[in-house]
Amino acid sequence: MRYEDLISSKKVAATAARFNPYAANVNLFDWQYSLVSWAVKCGRAAIFAECGLGKTLMQLEWARQVVLHTGGRVMLHCPVGVREQSKSEAEKFSVDVDVAICDSANDLPARGVAIVNYEKLHKFDPSMFTGVVLDESSILKNFNGKMRKRITNGWASTPYRLACTATPAPNDHVELCNHSEFLGVMSQPRILSRWFVNDTANTGTWRLKGHAERDFWDWVSTWAVCITKPSDAGGSDEGYELPPLNEHLHVVDYAGGPADGMLFDNFSLSATNVHTQKRNTTAARAARVAGIVRDNEPWIVWCDTNYEADALSDALPSAIEVRGSDSERVKSQKLKEFSQSKSATLITKPSVAGFGMNSQHCNKMAFVGLSYSFESYYQAVRRCWRYGQQKPVDVHV
Repeated sequence: MRYEDLISSKKVAATAARFNPYAANVNLFDWQYSLVSWAVKCGRAAIFAECGLGKTLMQLEWARQVVLHTGGRVMLHCPVGVREQSKSEAEKFSVDVDVAICDSANDLPARGVAIVNYEKLHKFDPSMFTGVVLDESSILKNFNGKMRKRITNGWASTPYRLACTATPAPNDHVELCNHSEFLGVMSQPRILSRWFVNDTANTGTWRLKGHAERDFWDWVSTWAVCITKPSDAGGSDEGYELPPLNEHLHVVDYAGGPADGMLFDNFSLSATNVHTQKRNTTAARAARVAGIVRDNEPWIVWCDTNYEADALSDALPSAIEVRGSDSERVKSQKLKEFSQSKSATLITKPSVAGFGMNSQHCNKMAFVGLSYSFESYYQAVRRCWRYGQQKPVDVHV
């Protein structure tokens, strides 16, 4: 055997159940269908596509293809606030298989797509499905180990799997490992041993081997595709120009200060001290937000904690507030009410409504405070600043 043949024989690629795609939904652009077609031919794949590129329609089309091929059911997992939106997209684009929002196995269509939020997975038997879609699959890394393992292990025997998100982290190799494990491509231990080395300078972190970088990304490209604009997939970028994004930073004074005899607060980055400082400034920050928000246009006001939500609700009494403690029915109703209003203000957290929601009707938002997660901030901004938004987007921090 030639040396080149020996090296080629050691290359790995994703393999899975696969089939040739059926005729496309006429509402898909050619470049969108090319991605769906590729994912169908892979059998198990990931589509990482920027906000506003039509991931919902693409994943509905992928699910439709699997239903047509298997005659069975596909579960579309998504955040709770996205269920109604996914159902509406299916109706808008005339998806020609049954699409239903399901709270239990009693609601399942005999053949079609079941839309189920992540928290309800325990109410369903994965063996009743021939395919599964993870909408906003980047939240795999945010789930605790128990939930992530439940998702990965629960769908381990499902022949057709698709993961979709706009924000895969290319420098977060653990997230890519989580996607690979969910798709059944390769386990995390095998990935780490093949392409990574334990970084002894930073305990618990793994570094991509320099000589393995090209081979690693070649392997990722056998099961994942990443696009930021249609031309990345052979389409036209006409009509896909983002409007201006105006970020306004506000520095807020508050009636407090360091302890007697101290020039500065004795502040360290512990959770206790962080929340002490946040509590001390909450009222001032909420008052500043209330002075910015106008009642004659839609606004989203993002908060990080419950006490910030309390202060905002007091400062903006007519606003719609969505909390994590609300029931799924109440969350869906309130988010739908906001999406259909031309002047409502929404108060919520990025962890509640910052992933997957399409709020193009709104172009104003404010953050009463920030967390340490840039992804949460980016995802929250992208609810409004996305392809299809017609106005400049103003973000106040």
